[in-house]
Amino acid sequence: MASGIKDKVAILGMGCTRFGERWDVGAEQLMVEAFEECIMDAGIEKNQIQAAWFGSSLVEVGVGKSAIPLSMTLRLPNIPVTRTENYCATATEAFRGAVYAVASGAYDICLALGVEKLKDTGYGGLPSFAKEGTLASLWMPNLTAPGCFAQLAVAYGAKYHVPDDELKRAMAHVSMKSHANGVLNPKAHLRKAVSMDEIIAAPIIAYPLGLYDCCGVSDGAACAIVTTPEIARSLGKTDIVSVKALQLALSNGYESAFNEWDGEHFVTTDKCSTMAYEEAGIKNPREEISMMELHDCFSITELVTYEDLHISERGHAWRDTLDGFYDRDGKLPAQIDGGLKCFGHPIGASGLRMIYEMYLQLLGRAGERQLPNPRYGLTHNLGGLPFQNVCAISIVGRYGE
Repeated sequence: MASGIKDKVAILGMGCTRFGERWDVGAEQLMVEAFEECIMDAGIEKNQIQAAWFGSSLVEVGVGKSAIPLSMTLRLPNIPVTRTENYCATATEAFRGAVYAVASGAYDICLALGVEKLKDTGYGGLPSFAKEGTLASLWMPNLTAPGCFAQLAVAYGAKYHVPDDELKRAMAHVSMKSHANGVLNPKAHLRKAVSMDEIIAAPIIAYPLGLYDCCGVSDGAACAIVTTPEIARSLGKTDIVSVKALQLALSNGYESAFNEWDGEHFVTTDKCSTMAYEEAGIKNPREEISMMELHDCFSITELVTYEDLHISERGHAWRDTLDGFYDRDGKLPAQIDGGLKCFGHPIGASGLRMIYEMYLQLLGRAGERQLPNPRYGLTHNLGGLPFQNVCAISIVGRYGE
């Protein structure tokens, strides 16, 4: 009977580039930059890697449709390499492939790497969901990501009777927190504190979402090398970070049918988090989770995710947010590295970037933003739109704890 992957896989090493407008380099250089940090951290030779998973979402500005660019760029030793693409969960999907391969016993040491060169599109946000000539352009020609997530905000406020000004303040606090955290991260794309007044006064993008409620896009890469805890110990690792849970949930059409769903939360995150906690053996996430990196593509996304993760009660996340519960010095810090909002959002790399921060925190390497003795770190990726999406959740912690 399946028992999950808790403590079956250790993270041997990780690497992450600086995110931002990396006009000076291509995707290949970003891959090398992340990999060099990762393999040095792992303390192994390249020829010890037996298989790899490569995350890249947009073929238009990335590295093509195959996995060959990773193999050629890193000069991997003719090993199997698989390309993954799953919207904004692309990098976590690559990580999942490598982790499952080790957990199955098929390989001893595997690599997961995600990269994206989004700034090369010349566009400040994600590419259009309704490209000309596609089916989407016919049945939702004016669809935009800010427009869809603005509807999420309106639906949340309506269902839980949250006054407009209070919801706006709560979303502004989400963004203000991320900007404050990003200041402490030398690899973050945006490193500037922003006040509540500045956020609220910013231009509206899609009501009620203002400029600071929306994350931009970035160039960047991140990667991980994974193995078994036993092999990690044999390689001299004494402080080992292991995978406690790794789950994926995809929309099945329920949301689009507009049955009981009110459009105010993510069905997939609700389901995925429940499975992840069961796999990790977590009974009370509000008390047991130490830190989180969530998919804050928009401030409202992060806010409703607090509830879908069963940490805030339904309809109470906005109050917890304003009370500072998720601040860096609060009970459960979220977006310690600045999140998508400030660290940046290269689609194919974001999931691994989130795990990278959890890894640094658990090993006490996070510098100015280091949290005191964290136990479990949770990452949450959401790809797609509120009514059609994929959710990926990982939970990591120290091996054996």
